[in-house]
Parts: sequence; C-alpha cells; structure tokens
Amino acid sequence: MRDLTGTPARKGTTGTSAPTGATAPTGLRAAIHRIDRATPTHRDRAVDALRALAILGVVLGHWLVTALVADGGALRTASPLRYMPWLTPVSWAFQTLAVFFLVGGHVATKSYASARARGTTYGRWLRARMGRLLRPVAAVLTFWTVATAGLLLSGADFRTVHTLVKLALSPLWFLVVFAGLTAATPLLTRLNPLWPLAVVLHVDVVRFGFGGPAWLGWVNVAAGWLVPYTLGAAWTRGELERRRAGWVLFGGGAVATAALVAWAGYPASMVGVPGAAVSNLDPPTLAAVTFGLAQCGLALLLREPLRRGMRRPVLWAGIAFANLSAMTIFLWHQTSLMAVTALGLLAGRLPGLHTVPDSLVWVAARAAWLPVFGCALTLCWFAFSVHERAPRRPAGRPSRVVRVRRTPTS
Repeated sequence: MRDLTGTPARKGTTGTSAPTGATAPTGLRAAIHRIDRATPTHRDRAVDALRALAILGVVLGHWLVTALVADGGALRTASPLRYMPWLTPVSWAFQTLAVFFLVGGHVATKSYASARARGTTYGRWLRARMGRLLRPVAAVLTFWTVATAGLLLSGADFRTVHTLVKLALSPLWFLVVFAGLTAATPLLTRLNPLWPLAVVLHVDVVRFGFGGPAWLGWVNVAAGWLVPYTLGAAWTRGELERRRAGWVLFGGGAVATAALVAWAGYPASMVGVPGAAVSNLDPPTLAAVTFGLAQCGLALLLREPLRRGMRRPVLWAGIAFANLSAMTIFLWHQTSLMAVTALGLLAGRLPGLHTVPDSLVWVAARAAWLPVFGCALTLCWFAFSVHERAPRRPAGRPSRVVRVRRTPTS
C-alpha cells in the first residue's frame, strides 16, 4: 500500500478505516477506501482541501469570465464583467490566488524545516520542489510552440493566434512568482507579513497618489503575493492557530477592501476587466492584497470544518486526486476552454461560446458549456498528467523524490 506521495504506507499511519464486513467494497468504492487508508493520520487534510478549492476557484473563474468573441475571421477576448458590472461579486468568489499562496507558504516552510532536520541540503530540497512545477510547464510550452507554428503556417489570423497563446500561457506568470518565492523560502520563514504589505501600500501611494510611473506597480507582483505567502509561514510557526487570527484577518481585510473601493477609487472587480483603466490583479493593488487577507482569514476559519469533512472517504478521494493533478489542471484549463471554442466554430457562432457576453442569456449559455470544458480538461489530463509525476527510479535505489510528490500536495 502506498500513501499519496507514492511512498509505502507504514503501520499505524492509516487514516479513517474502511468499513469491515462480509462484503468488501469493490470497484470505485474500493479505490476510494484505499486512498483513505493510505493517508497518514498526521496529514492535515484541510491543507489539501484549501489548495484544491483555490485551484477550482481559479479554473471556474477563468471559464466564467473569459469570453472569446468571434469577430469576423478573428477571435478577441471580452469579459461579462465589462458589460454586466453587477456580476462583479463573481470575481470575489473565484479569485482565490491568495489562498493558494497562503497554503504554498505554509507547505514550503514546513517542508524546508523538515528537510533541515533530516540534514537535506537546500539545493536538494529546492530541486525536489521545483521538479514537479517545471516538468508540466515544459510540456505546455512545447505543445503551444508546435501549435502556434502550425496555426501560423496554416494561415490563421495573427490576432487570433496572439489571443490564444496569451490566454494559454497566462497561468505561467503565477508559476514564475510562486517558484521565486519558493526559492526564497529560507529567507522568508521569519518575515512578518506587515513588511511586504507596507511595500504594496507605498507603491500604490506613489502610483495613484503622486502620479508615479506605471511600471512601479510591478514591484507589487512580488510584494503583493509575499503577504499571503508569509502568512503561510506564520501558520507554520503556530501563530495563526487561534480562531481570533482568522477573524481579525477576515474582518480587517474585508473592511479595508470595502473602504479602498468606496473611497479610494479602486475597482470593485478583483480580476482584470478588458478596457478598464486600472486592474486590481495586473499588477496587484493594495485592494487585491487586502481582499487576499480577508480570503486567508476565511480559509483559516474553515480549517476545522474542512478537517471534519475530509474524514469522509469520498470527499477526501476527490481532494487527493485534485492535489496530485494540481499543476496539470492549472496549466491546461485555459487550453481546454480554447479547444472547445475553436472546435465549436465548425458549427457556427454558438451562444455562450463565441457571442458577446452582454446578457443573462450569455451567462446561462456559458454555464451550460462548463461540463464541456470539464470534459476537454479531462482529455488534457489523460494526455499530459504524466509530466506531473516524478520519474521512475531504479529498483532498490533510495528515493530522493518522494518528498517532491508530497511537498506540493501536503
């Protein structure tokens, strides 16, 4: 029996036991209980659940607010948030990157502390953590290099190709930032989140208050996501265990965000809207960071309910699968959307897929397309999830990468 990291499960480390009786579970039910039994009891399943919810939020958010409009012989991007601003709360529910960085900071600092205790060098630890990030990236870059060349050689409209490639590779900015913070983990284990928060505040004051250069905002790409990442480090240090910490972050972040939107002129949408003068996310603004604090507080408050819920084998199996496929899902969900959109053009201009997102009819049609996007993503998973797995090792050779399989998903 192996645990979720691919290592043999040890006696005394199983999770909730499968029910015993005359009739043993078979098929899918048996697999679900195998996953549950193979999970060490010391594993914090709430961490995995929060990561899976963050990934799900990003995927659904992109599928709901990214529209590819057929305009003559080309495709252009649009957003329902531009035509129907009353849908802005959708961005509050599905812009969940702060939770991902919170969990990432917690897992990385905990993993690094464990590696040091075992005598593992920083270089080995970093190579192990980066391996699972970079292998799937290489696959998606190779695919889109070939696809781009094929589209251009076949005479496809350049604007369409540019739009598709930009959307397909847009998730990579997140991985670059995440990889950089991971590499800097030894320097960040004791960093107080107030320091990067202060940097974001000063950058925005200079940009928006004193008419500073727009490029200065890109400082916030690092500083803004450092805030939830260092909150994750504080979680590892045990500073966020009390529910009071969750309530302070949630309440303070929500009030600060509301004040910034109401009185400081920040956009209410927490994702970029085509045509808007300011984006809260590209680069991150103070409003996006305070909103992230509220999300992190809510995530901390949900830990206990999630731990109770993850005792159910069916729920835990789904969460475990999502974590083991996290990078594949994240990197290929935009490609799945575009594949369905491109193939749909063969049938004509379809509502919710190629039409302007300016009405409730579009919203209803787009909701109906979500299962189709999910099927396309499943096909991508079958084709490319192999790149997320660690390479096989010769029999009898001590494992050097089992923690790679664990650290991004534990």
